[in-house]
Amino acid sequence: MNILTTLLYWISSGMMIPVIVLILIALGYSLLMLGDLYGHYAVRLRWSKHVRRLLAEAADNPVEKLDYGNVIQHKDLFSGHVKKLVECDWHSIHGAKVLSDFEIAVGDELKMPKTLMRTGPMLGLMGTLIPMGPALAGLASGDIASMATNMQVAFSTTVIGVFIGGVGFIVQLTKSQWSKRDYAILAYLFELSQEQRNEKKKCLCA
Repeated sequence: MNILTTLLYWISSGMMIPVIVLILIALGYSLLMLGDLYGHYAVRLRWSKHVRRLLAEAADNPVEKLDYGNVIQHKDLFSGHVKKLVECDWHSIHGAKVLSDFEIAVGDELKMPKTLMRTGPMLGLMGTLIPMGPALAGLASGDIASMATNMQVAFSTTVIGVFIGGVGFIVQLTKSQWSKRDYAILAYLFELSQEQRNEKKKCLCA
């Protein structure tokens, strides 16, 4: 029994360095995601007024003839898929494929925030529990300095892990809301273009 418990202790202690490395990597990714979120927000501010203009003009003008230049010049998912709809001339089949591709692209973009949202607290918990064994051993032997060091590591990994999870949650929630609005706009323009084409065909046949 003592051999097994000692083995488990050494295995868990050996995981401390990999956990710390993974936490630091995840922290780096979370900071990059915050920067990307700010950049995405800045892009949305630039093209949002042009999108509002398009939506106002689309009700009284053919969707195919609207000016999309100020929207498609930006590099983000929404602008890229608007460009694809324009390039395929709002074709019914190709346009439906573009909308499906947008949903898939959004899902791929949200994978990393979702992963960090789940793994951040998990790594933080592991980083908290692993040093607790040496800390308790230091307390039992009267080594207060060793116990304090291990407790410091435990609390630090907890805080960083929760921070990583919080960043992942905020980024995932924000981008998810944005993507829903963007998809609604794309779907509206696409369906409106199809309706306008059907009305045009009816007028030609009449």
